[in-house]
Amino acid sequence: MLLGVVAGACLIFLTLQTRGYGSGASDVLTLVTAPVQGTLAGAHRAALGAWTTYVDWKNIRVENQRLRDEAQRLRVEALRVNETVDENRRLRRLLEFKEALPLTTLSGEIIARDWGGWVRSLTVNRGRGDSVTRLAAVIAPDGLIGRVVDVRSGVSIVQVLTDPASTVGAVVVRTRTPGIVEGEPRGTIRLKYMARDGAGIQVGDLVVTWGAGGLFPRGIPIGRVRSIDDRGSALFHYAQLTPAVDFARVDEVLLLIGDGARDVASSFTGGS
Repeated sequence: MLLGVVAGACLIFLTLQTRGYGSGASDVLTLVTAPVQGTLAGAHRAALGAWTTYVDWKNIRVENQRLRDEAQRLRVEALRVNETVDENRRLRRLLEFKEALPLTTLSGEIIARDWGGWVRSLTVNRGRGDSVTRLAAVIAPDGLIGRVVDVRSGVSIVQVLTDPASTVGAVVVRTRTPGIVEGEPRGTIRLKYMARDGAGIQVGDLVVTWGAGGLFPRGIPIGRVRSIDDRGSALFHYAQLTPAVDFARVDEVLLLIGDGARDVASSFTGGS
């Protein structure tokens, strides 16, 4: 159909041209074809513009994805760098602390935590082959963590101070008030002391290991008094303590593998 129309138009144009009407025929042809050419040119420009827009959009999308991937990679690298810096700082501090202690110790890494609303126990990557013994004290640069209660092949289980079965002989540094630090079912620790001995205890007082019995060296920070539970005429009073060590965040520890009958108070910074 279209081919016939085109052929007919060409035939008419040739006939008019042979009869001397070429100029008029050209004008008529131009008048007829100009709108078609304009429409085709517009359609071509629109198609070209749409294609260019699509290509640009696709390139921008690819570039945005590349930039997102690069930003994510940089964030991960920054986290790794910060983690490495933090780890180096902790290890340097642990090494300096280890060298300052007048005790034989073994460094270890926490590889697992037993949770029950709070940290009940820690697993250290040191065991029978490392000369670790049951009931060995476990400490950090900030203070006492607890004691080893189970030694296995390659690992040891550490009972932390917040375990309700944990008890440690302690003394208030400022008043020299003796007592027992006990773990509580709610994951906190408290100092139990004779009422007659603890009249001068105050919030903020530092509590350290007593050292009696030789299980724990004397002078290891246990915590600070957070509040006092005065039970009137009762034989014993209690003081709630804030632990010196954050058991949920500690990563490296020292295990005592030698004689612990020493006073190590001077080895800890931020003492009384």
